[in-house]
Amino acid sequence: MGDPLSQEANWRVRTSRTLRIVDAFVIIWAVAGAYGIRFGLDSGFTVSGRDSSYVWLSIVLAITWWLMLGAWSTRQSRILGSGPDEYKRVAAASLWLFGFVAIFSYVFRVDTARGYVGIALPAGLVGLLLARWLLRQHLSVHRQLGRRMSRLMLLGGSSGIVHLAETLVREKHAGYVPVAAYTPGDASPSPELMDLGLPVLGYEPETHSILDSLERCHADAVAISAGVQLHPRILRQLGWELANRNVGLIMAPALTDIAGPRIHTQQVAGLPLIHVTTPSLEAGQRVAKRLFDIVVSAGLTVLFSPLLAALVLLVRFDSPGPILFRQERVGFEGTPFKMLKFRSMVSDAESRLAELADRNEGNGLLFKVKNDPRITRVGGFLRRYSLDELPQLFNVLAGSMSLVGPRPPLPSEVEAYERDVRRRLLVKPGVTGLWQVSGRSNLSWQDSVRLDLYYVENWSLAGDLIILLRTARAVLGGHGAY
Repeated sequence: MGDPLSQEANWRVRTSRTLRIVDAFVIIWAVAGAYGIRFGLDSGFTVSGRDSSYVWLSIVLAITWWLMLGAWSTRQSRILGSGPDEYKRVAAASLWLFGFVAIFSYVFRVDTARGYVGIALPAGLVGLLLARWLLRQHLSVHRQLGRRMSRLMLLGGSSGIVHLAETLVREKHAGYVPVAAYTPGDASPSPELMDLGLPVLGYEPETHSILDSLERCHADAVAISAGVQLHPRILRQLGWELANRNVGLIMAPALTDIAGPRIHTQQVAGLPLIHVTTPSLEAGQRVAKRLFDIVVSAGLTVLFSPLLAALVLLVRFDSPGPILFRQERVGFEGTPFKMLKFRSMVSDAESRLAELADRNEGNGLLFKVKNDPRITRVGGFLRRYSLDELPQLFNVLAGSMSLVGPRPPLPSEVEAYERDVRRRLLVKPGVTGLWQVSGRSNLSWQDSVRLDLYYVENWSLAGDLIILLRTARAVLGGHGAY
């Protein structure tokens, strides 16, 4: 039968082999398809009068493309299933290849058919990215069941280990499972660490003791968290020994909720210094975000105009009261504004709020009630699929909101904000945001704040695009909305 741990670890080998086969299939499909569409199956076209035909060019292109995907490390197990790095590497390898083809054709005056390249590149790139996405869905299913995970031994202080372990357990899709802890120099782990259920295998700050513990827990990698009490010489020796054993070494500094673009490393006398840039939304970025909001919200308003008209009629005839619900919210830098929504409750809902105070199921400052009796028949449908929020597109056009941003808070919530939470007001509130695509009403107050602050600290236009795409999936699923 074999060792179950060894069999589970073989998922990396199997996945890498599968990717090589899938990459080859997609590339051949794209290149052969481009050749067939551009020239036909009986084509005799040649390159700049040479005897070799586009058939040979296609073969060389396909092989080179496949090899470049390997050279760009797109099949490494550590980047599979989580984060944008995998997609970036696939795109970079493909674009570099076709960039080289373009430069080669220009320098040597080779008349490469534009239609052939114009079909092969986008078809192959979309196919490769789609294949990676499908693999992620497959991996995600296994990882939610605790399979196809990298086993980690966590090394560091008690508080650092607790924070790292809780994060990895919560984010199973990342593919890491803590299996043991090691606390160098700390013979008395904290009660919080003991409550995690992780076995603490030792505390001696020596390389051989750490390696012995590693063998006992069969870990695939060692994650060094904040608070580790090890001399730099010991860390260097540990790194060498782990490399000899083909065991990964992961550094997890005490930097939370900071995205990759803000982190830069610099080598100084052999020391890898980590620079964290200050978060800011500069004038050019604000203009780009505003233009993006105007163009996309205007397009969505035109696209959804028939739906908006239908919803107006449904709300109007479902129950007495105004069609739109206007509520004061707090926007950019504390500026109040009137947020628009389709009315989903009875007209006297605000006056009946006190009656439901004891049924509040929200967390922190958020008031939420499942099966709220004030919600109308049409209102329940609108809320489930977030259709009641479509009028906020007009808030975006007016400039009081953005398409993507923190959740627009009530004035009463802002009055109770702690100092750190007020950083949510540094950007415009959004129609959608990380809070919308990460659980909606099922989120705790702490998670809602954490996600909003993460967005404020790490804003990017590419991130906005990804959130909008994830919003469509979350809304269609109707999860966490009430």
